[in-house]
Amino acid sequence: MEKYSCENHIDHALDMFVAEQKAFPIMDKVEDEKKLSTKCSYCEHPAEYIVSSK
Repeated sequence: MEKYSCENHIDHALDMFVAEQKAFPIMDKVEDEKKLSTKCSYCEHPAEYIVSSK
């Protein structure tokens, strides 16, 4: 499972991941070449972070 998040929604993305997966998430920065095409899971802004289990 992966959730993409902008700067404004990172807290929500982390909370939702823990609530759904019952596991501690890993948070990574989105690579520069993917930033323009990857949108936040909660709004239309470009994603800054990937929240995942691996």
